[in-house]
Amino acid sequence: MCRDFSQNSSPKIMSKTGLILLIQRLAMMMMMIVISAESPQPPFSCDPSPYPFCNKTLPIPQRAHDVVSRLTLDEKVLQLVNGAPEIPRLGISAYEWWSEGLHGVSRHGKGVRFNGTINASTMFPQVILTAASFDSRLWYRIGQAIGREARAMYNEGQARGLTFWAPNINILRDPRWGRGQETPGEDPLVVGDYSVSYVRGIQGDTFEGGKLYPNSHHLQASACCKHFVANDLDNWKTANRYNFDANITQQDLADTYLPPFQKCVQQGQASGIMCAYNRVNGVPNCADYNLLTKTARQAWAFKGYIASDCDAVAIMHDVQGYSKLPEDAVASVLKAGMDVNCGSYLKKYTKSAVEMNKLTEAEIDRALENLFTIRMRLGLFNGNPKTGMYGNLGPKQVCSKEHHALALEAARNGIVLLKNSPDILPLSKTETTSIAVIGPNGNTTDTLLGNYEGVACKNITILQALQNYVKNTQYHQGCVDFVNCTSIEIDGAVGIAKVVDFVILVMCLDQSQEREKHDRLELGLPGKQEDLVLAAARAAKKPVLLVLVCGGPVDVSFAKSDEKVGSILWAGYPGEAGGTALAEIIFGDHNPGGRLPMTWYPKEFSNVAMTDMRMRPDPSSGYPGRTHRFYNGKTVYEFGYGLSYSNYSYKFVSGTQNKIFMNPNQASHNNTPSGEVLVSGVGVELCEKVKFMVVVGVQNHGQASNHTVLLFATWDGKDSNGHLIKQLVGFQRVSLGAMERGEVEFIVKPCEHFSRANEDGLMVMEDGSHSLVVGDEEYIIYIFTLDMTKKSAQSQPTRGTTAAPKPRNTQRPEAPSVKNTKPSSTIDTSEYDQQILQVIDVNILYAAEEDASVMVEAQAMILNSEKHEVGSGQTVEEDRSIHRRGRPLSVQKLRQLLTRIHVFNGEMRKDSQITSVILRGS
Repeated sequence: MCRDFSQNSSPKIMSKTGLILLIQRLAMMMMMIVISAESPQPPFSCDPSPYPFCNKTLPIPQRAHDVVSRLTLDEKVLQLVNGAPEIPRLGISAYEWWSEGLHGVSRHGKGVRFNGTINASTMFPQVILTAASFDSRLWYRIGQAIGREARAMYNEGQARGLTFWAPNINILRDPRWGRGQETPGEDPLVVGDYSVSYVRGIQGDTFEGGKLYPNSHHLQASACCKHFVANDLDNWKTANRYNFDANITQQDLADTYLPPFQKCVQQGQASGIMCAYNRVNGVPNCADYNLLTKTARQAWAFKGYIASDCDAVAIMHDVQGYSKLPEDAVASVLKAGMDVNCGSYLKKYTKSAVEMNKLTEAEIDRALENLFTIRMRLGLFNGNPKTGMYGNLGPKQVCSKEHHALALEAARNGIVLLKNSPDILPLSKTETTSIAVIGPNGNTTDTLLGNYEGVACKNITILQALQNYVKNTQYHQGCVDFVNCTSIEIDGAVGIAKVVDFVILVMCLDQSQEREKHDRLELGLPGKQEDLVLAAARAAKKPVLLVLVCGGPVDVSFAKSDEKVGSILWAGYPGEAGGTALAEIIFGDHNPGGRLPMTWYPKEFSNVAMTDMRMRPDPSSGYPGRTHRFYNGKTVYEFGYGLSYSNYSYKFVSGTQNKIFMNPNQASHNNTPSGEVLVSGVGVELCEKVKFMVVVGVQNHGQASNHTVLLFATWDGKDSNGHLIKQLVGFQRVSLGAMERGEVEFIVKPCEHFSRANEDGLMVMEDGSHSLVVGDEEYIIYIFTLDMTKKSAQSQPTRGTTAAPKPRNTQRPEAPSVKNTKPSSTIDTSEYDQQILQVIDVNILYAAEEDASVMVEAQAMILNSEKHEVGSGQTVEEDRSIHRRGRPLSVQKLRQLLTRIHVFNGEMRKDSQITSVILRGS
């Protein structure tokens, strides 16, 4: 019997129906208690709340402003650090900003725990190997998978934040850098494209982008472009990332260091940036207003939050001596545009900075509104996230078969075949009856993960994976102290090498050799690894396979040139499925199609100071420059190098044009040399108009599929000072069947791909010829900047650079007709006439490149038709002087002039033939 003893009611017996309802409610409460105990709820705010900042119908900027306006100064200060506490009076939950997701949800950072229902996450290959696939869709899918697993862990109450501090998009400037393994390599285009794909994937955008606008509240997780900027030295001799002042020219900043971050922000729409420890030209990155506010927020329209690297604010005072007082450091970073401090410095000194009038509360509010905006975009101020658009993600989405298969695909497609003597790889599954696996990386799983790893879903060593193919597989570590290899057990290793059918040496580096806070001093294999390789190779029945498990490049010239080393594979740090991927490649179940995303330098490169940030070579001092774009020294393996089990050939199928006329506004020519214009003066509209497509035919001459096509651009001018040796234009992954032919398309953007930075850090384009190069094929492009004020009294100096034949297989595509090259009606008639003259000049170069005198005479006749008659007796020198006095002609006069030209390669031709050849169909 139950009685109701509430006030103003007399005791009465509860009805049978009421008793049943009460029991049901109690049972539901008990179930909720059990569920809550077994499955912790994710942290969130607004459950429910009357405050406007919890109103999902209001714009996020308005909601963020509202929540900040309700905080006291003390509450505000506590929200400026990575471990932001809860604010109970407003129903605001605690939040941890620091989580890591470089190549899988990581155990590093403070935001994620593997101590609940979910005890592992998918470990994809370390980024440097994934980059070697040159597959942007693969990069996107990996980011997408990491974002889903991150959100699943948050929904399960095993994460206290959804801001993941990845990707690392500092270029791999120096091969000794311990964190090079975390990056997509040395090329700014690849690094930038990787960042866009990864960011769109992890944040929940589409591959093409556009689903998530800057204030969208549909972020799956938040990505962070780091380390802004030029943070590519950790601990080399006396320099470390805390005390290092990177002296960088404006030229190198503009075309190397900044472009990946610009892409990450503008195209990827990243919601976070991390400012780096180091100084650049004397100013700490986190205190650089020009960098954080004028560049990122204003020029690039960045709308997210900016975090410091951990304790970077404290270092400004404690190590760099940049700030006299702790309060000065705090004030300088908040004024510069930073928002949250990984560390405790802002918690300790922000209030005193306000009291000392070094900082205003409004400047704190600016930072906090950025921070709360991100939390709202993640849906954490909309009530329980398990009821939101990502609420269905849980344990089933972590370590799924789909994600493991993706990790395997990434490892397969990233591994690079560096050497393969005939009849070595792939091994026969039927004829190979015994194998020896020798080396310190052959029977370990930890090394395969690289750094910033998590707890892998599955683990398999290279040895175990090979045993799945050949049961009689023996193992010997070879090096007594693992990869350090200060001592080797020659007898044991040589003993098994002698008796088996085939020897696989699994060598190179691990995190004891390259990691955060630890750069290498040398580029060779550590310790006595080389001795071990040579001893085993001499003892083996057949040439051996050398597998290199490492992030940064190593000098293995000894193995490259040794006939006893038949094949070399670079496996990077291939992740949880890396052992399986390697075994599949070795036995031919998968064709290696990876290409190196970085240059492999010789050991002598160690003599170059790691602190020298210059990209371009300096012939006067012998400085060789850096990366494939500028380096002029010897290489072990070049950027983009990679072999296959098939041979492939290329052919340019079509290109819509081979002449590009740029007619920028007059201001773009100011303060630039003749024949050079500022890209900013060309304008977005014209840059879009001159984009064109190039189609490359690819022929597979073998049985194996899976191939990467890289398209480069080269500058053909004689003066290489400040120019790039070559520049990557694009990359495509193609899968072709046995003996199959296919085609790949590339969009060429002249304003991007044919420009360079000048000494002031401004992007410029120049008159002259460029070449698009794929394999041994070349496609020539001519650029005309149409600087009428500077060219009216002089000849065009760059044309002669195209006269010499190229050593490559040069293909000259058909030139477009003059009517097809005519730009929009904004170009006046005289300028159009000049364009026609230039078309004719270039085509005469084609026809008369073997006879310079004929070329000059023809130019002179065209440009001086009113004064020049064929056979008038003027000399070539006189023709040159007349050419310098040349002036534009009308279209009518030009066409009349064509009938008077009778010189073409020293032969008389009919007027119609001359017209056809010179104008190519115009």
